[in-house]
Amino acid sequence: MTDPRIPAIKLLLLPKDTNALGTIFGGVILSHIDLASAVEARKMAAHRYVTKAMREVEFHQPVFLGDIVSFFAETVRVGRTSITVKVTVEAERWGAGRGERVMVTQAEVVLVAVDEQGRPTPVREG
Repeated sequence: MTDPRIPAIKLLLLPKDTNALGTIFGGVILSHIDLASAVEARKMAAHRYVTKAMREVEFHQPVFLGDIVSFFAETVRVGRTSITVKVTVEAERWGAGRGERVMVTQAEVVLVAVDEQGRPTPVREG
């Protein structure tokens, strides 16, 4: 059965992304969470965004080399100058548990819309 959700980002991580244990570095996952949140924020309004906060990141499962990793993003709040995006990370195993999906982590990311000088600007005009 295919998943009807469309990920903001879907990728296969490479050997350069692994630690000495052969699993993917947590920082690599955090970087992609940041990118996925920006992809979602741009759907709301085409501004430049900076990350203000990433809340409550707890890893539940490792990501292994060869896993296909999906970053699902949804807007949970739109403030005057900020957008809060929830990103859920899932790994599709392609080893012994072929095709198994596991939830890796999720996080809320707060992004602030900024102007050309880097100052906060309203997300919505008006």
